Amino acid sequence: MSGMMLIAVAAISLGLAALGCLLWALSSGQYDDPDGAAARILLDDDEDK
Repeated sequence: MSGMMLIAVAAISLGLAALGCLLWALSSGQYDDPDGAAARILLDDDEDK
């Protein structure tokens, strides 16, 4: 039964770590402009050369 307890603790801690990463990404503004990068690739930057 100790093996099952180890797996359960590992799964819970990995889930909490993933939740922490998601909350950090949300609070740091990673998802503020999801369409900006998709539109930015279409811009022509050859004018600078």
